[in-house]
Amino acid sequence: MMRTQRLARWFAGVGTACLLAFSNIAAHADAGSLRARYDELKPQLQSNSYGRELFIDSSQASNSLQGDVYAVLDHPYDKVKEALQDPNAWCDIMLLPFNTKACQAGGGRLAVRIGRKYNQPVEEAYRLDLGFQRAAAGPDFLETRLGAGQGPFGTRDYRIVAEAIPLDGGHTFMHLSYAYGYGGTGKFAMQAYLATAGANKAGFTSGGMRGAIERNAMRYYLAIDAYLDTMELPAAQRVDQRINKWFAATERYPRQLHEMDRNTYVEMKRQEYGRQTTASVQ
Repeated sequence: MMRTQRLARWFAGVGTACLLAFSNIAAHADAGSLRARYDELKPQLQSNSYGRELFIDSSQASNSLQGDVYAVLDHPYDKVKEALQDPNAWCDIMLLPFNTKACQAGGGRLAVRIGRKYNQPVEEAYRLDLGFQRAAAGPDFLETRLGAGQGPFGTRDYRIVAEAIPLDGGHTFMHLSYAYGYGGTGKFAMQAYLATAGANKAGFTSGGMRGAIERNAMRYYLAIDAYLDTMELPAAQRVDQRINKWFAATERYPRQLHEMDRNTYVEMKRQEYGRQTTASVQ
């Protein structure tokens, strides 16, 4: 029972590792196919209930979940490309969601600490080592991948795939895919979470396990957007602005994304970002 409870708490926050599974993600191969997807989704991007140019989708197979966010970013392509090719930028992005306790880039990987609870000490949080790959970085198409083959409690195939194309001088179309694989124990634990702590949570287009994957994908899209919004601020202002922007963005969708009050979140993240400059993830 205790093991199942621990695993349920892990699944509640596993999305905050920002990890995506390649095994079931059909990533776009080039700029042309991603632009065709943009043209296909343009009506939904321009008219929806999200208050921004955004489309969310999800799917579930027998042993995996996948969430996809398509969005028009109010930032030029070169700025998006600069950020999403940088492992250190990804650490700053990953640290925004509440369960990520620490992240350090180096040697072609990111070492990330994910807590079962938002207030778990960093030394007790689970460590994920993610490989980092710049799959494409041309003038009209960007693709970045991160991945870890194994996670806790038999989970597997954690990855992230982010791809983007320029639209015009000030806008970029981005696709962010999120997924992971699991076995029978993991499925049982996720269902236990959804029946207890996650019972009042809603997805954006679906409920249950698909709703959970949608929430996780949305958290990381919002983290990318908050990072881009603050890239050009003076260094002394970036962290606080980034923290507050992400929290405000999530609070626009309280039924899906609310986890804690602003003061608790801001204080926690200030400490965690401060720790990034003084300690390594060991």
